[in-house]
Amino acid sequence: MNTTKILHHYLVCALWSSCDTDDQDTPLDEHYGVEDIASESLTLAAQDIKEFLALCAEPEKLDLTALTEEQIGHDFWLTRNHHGAGFWDRGLGKLGDELTEIAHSFGPSDGYVGDDNKVYLS
Repeated sequence: MNTTKILHHYLVCALWSSCDTDDQDTPLDEHYGVEDIASESLTLAAQDIKEFLALCAEPEKLDLTALTEEQIGHDFWLTRNHHGAGFWDRGLGKLGDELTEIAHSFGPSDGYVGDDNKVYLS
């Protein structure tokens, strides 16, 4: 499992699903890319991914092989934020339910643009 790819897709989804605070109709990804995310937010996101995967590995070691790195990254962001899509609606049955429970334990996160024109994840 490539955690760098999972992180990348998590961040892409964060930009896509978060709107500019000045224009709520404009997703952040229209003006910002992963390279615009503040370093401290990158670090926190990477820690969340690492912790999420660790929780999936215990105690019964959930089998994530049915999912791609892109799906894991996107679904982790969407599910933790209670969007209308995510692990729970992928047709994974019990696995989807367990992944949803783990993702929800992280609480929501929002993307926003700081005064320095960098994107931050709360």
